[in-house]
Amino acid sequence: MLVFETLMAYQRTNALRAGIELKVFSAIAGGSRSVEALAAACGAAPKGIRVLCDYLTIAGFLTKDDSGYGLTPDSRIFLVESSPAYMGGMTSFLFHPFMADGMANVTGAVRKGGTTLPAEGSVSDDNPVWVDFAKGMAPFAMPAAMLMAQLTATTEPLKVLDIAAGHGMYGIMIAKHSPAAEIHALDWSNVLAVAHENARHLGVADRWQAINGSAFFADYGTGYDLVLVTAFIHHFDIPTNVALLQKVRTALKPGGKVIIAEMAVNDDRITPPMAGMFAMTMLTTTPHGDAFSRNEIESMCAQAGFGEVVHHDVPPSPTTVTIAVNPAV
Repeated sequence: MLVFETLMAYQRTNALRAGIELKVFSAIAGGSRSVEALAAACGAAPKGIRVLCDYLTIAGFLTKDDSGYGLTPDSRIFLVESSPAYMGGMTSFLFHPFMADGMANVTGAVRKGGTTLPAEGSVSDDNPVWVDFAKGMAPFAMPAAMLMAQLTATTEPLKVLDIAAGHGMYGIMIAKHSPAAEIHALDWSNVLAVAHENARHLGVADRWQAINGSAFFADYGTGYDLVLVTAFIHHFDIPTNVALLQKVRTALKPGGKVIIAEMAVNDDRITPPMAGMFAMTMLTTTPHGDAFSRNEIESMCAQAGFGEVVHHDVPPSPTTVTIAVNPAV
């Protein structure tokens, strides 16, 4: 049964995608529960809505009774557009043709030991896929971003570098919690436009500025209290990450901290499951990326010259936040 269910898993994925694209969950939250009402609200055929909603009920995303379809707790929180935790926007990134093309050739990636996508895969310069990432993946980052903001909150001036900022929410949340924090966000210009809009929307644009370019080649400047390296090192191998972290150290004040956010695996590499399976995404979309363990992340920090390293869980997120200190001497 497991074999058949896994071979058919693409149906479950695409049914949920259809529910999001047709705004089925939002329509139900708005009071449309019958097949006819949902068909009208979603601009779809009654038969199509009936089949889709029955499938989503079986899959655990909806409920069904004599009054029609209803929302589960998860779908109400994560799939209704008006919810602050709405995750439906992730589809633009997770279903991007680039991501699909990489996963479509797992066999080739396994034989090669890295992506079969052209150029450098997802790490090629200025890849437009990262605009979709920035637009869609902010909700997934929020638990870790909030924890970082809480761990670093201060009324003192705080100079922060947000490397490969993407949606910018890690730095923006620090700015929200620390009123004297100044955020310097580094990424490609098309991605930074998304982050800047998020900073403007959340009221910190006056303390947010952009640095356009590559994390490996851009001039960071110096004197930072914090450098954020979030959802980034998994794209590269360990020597490349050590070199990046050495560059980060030169930008930090003595006693400053690098903060790393990653879906860290345990040493068995299969737990927690989401982090363990993430290695497959890296195999199919990057030449050398991987899911790293806490011990590997700690070792990279040590090789780069950092001192004390502390790891923080981010429940219920699969993310680990790692904080390493730049020695004072």
